[in-house]
Amino acid sequence: MVTTSLLKQFGPQAVAGEYAGAETVLHFGSVAGELNALRHGCGVFDLGWRGKLVVSGEDRVRWLNGMVTNNTRDLAQDFGNYSFVLNAQGRIQGDLLAFQRGEFYVLESDAGQIAAIREFFERFIIMDEVELGDISSKLTSIGVAGPEATAVLGKAGLMAGEIKPGQIVDGSWEGHGFSLVRDPIRVRNWYELWLAPEQVASFWNALVQAGAGPVGAAALEWQRILLGLPRVGLDTGERELAQETGQDYALNHGKGCYIGQEIVERIHARGQVHRRFTGLVVEGKAVARRCQVMAGERAVGEITSCAEVVVDGVSRTVALGYVRQDAAGKDGEKAGNLSADGSAVQITGLPFQF
Repeated sequence: MVTTSLLKQFGPQAVAGEYAGAETVLHFGSVAGELNALRHGCGVFDLGWRGKLVVSGEDRVRWLNGMVTNNTRDLAQDFGNYSFVLNAQGRIQGDLLAFQRGEFYVLESDAGQIAAIREFFERFIIMDEVELGDISSKLTSIGVAGPEATAVLGKAGLMAGEIKPGQIVDGSWEGHGFSLVRDPIRVRNWYELWLAPEQVASFWNALVQAGAGPVGAAALEWQRILLGLPRVGLDTGERELAQETGQDYALNHGKGCYIGQEIVERIHARGQVHRRFTGLVVEGKAVARRCQVMAGERAVGEITSCAEVVVDGVSRTVALGYVRQDAAGKDGEKAGNLSADGSAVQITGLPFQF
């Protein structure tokens, strides 16, 4: 398992553990306080659990556009977007951010996905002039998020002006090069700093001194659930289809052929899927992953992520999962009494509104 560069810099105040295929900081003492920083102030967090691939070669533009669900062909230089990777049956194999960097693309995904994505892609490099390289050990990341994030970045001398969603701006700080990235997933609304692993502690300290609160992966996981963002391998398995997740910004219906496109467009033409990814409020303790959602004696869905979160001092049990369309009312309203493992469950829209 990968150990993030930042984890090695922290003392006993940081509780470590596994997240997304890497060993990183889970929390610094108060998960609720760290979530509060993300929601109301500014949080800084280790993103060393994100890996990076480089796609180069003369055929890179055409080839990559045929591998992912979004339009990477027409990305402006130094911009990126979010995509799924599908198999021929339209089932989700992975997800990634793709950034157009001129002579190459940088692909970013969870450390636990990087090797599988690379292996999947390499099967489709046949007569193409394309090369894939893993640069995860050479380029790490720090995340910054919250309503005060731009102010903190500016105070630290790491942000000089407005950056659009998905844009990358290269810079220098105290003689060290870095790239500032604004995440293309708008609901997440965070920034990433890409930099050399040996410089990560200096950048981290500068952000903390500028007012950012240290945040661990546990608070990021709470935030992910509250925002309604599926996690590949947790909220998607071997059978999930792209449209079932509700992440329509990962799909481009006007682009050319890509792996799994026939299934995606067939569903698009039909106008709906049989089940949908949704938020659920659970009355009681967290329930197990893959626990069935029941309407009386009938199974109508399953829970894929669940957590007891503390939002502004109030503890709530929230979950993500899939529920059949015929069991949910219009706009996510509950149709009938639903339960999971004996606890009442109510469907709600995403992101959660607390």
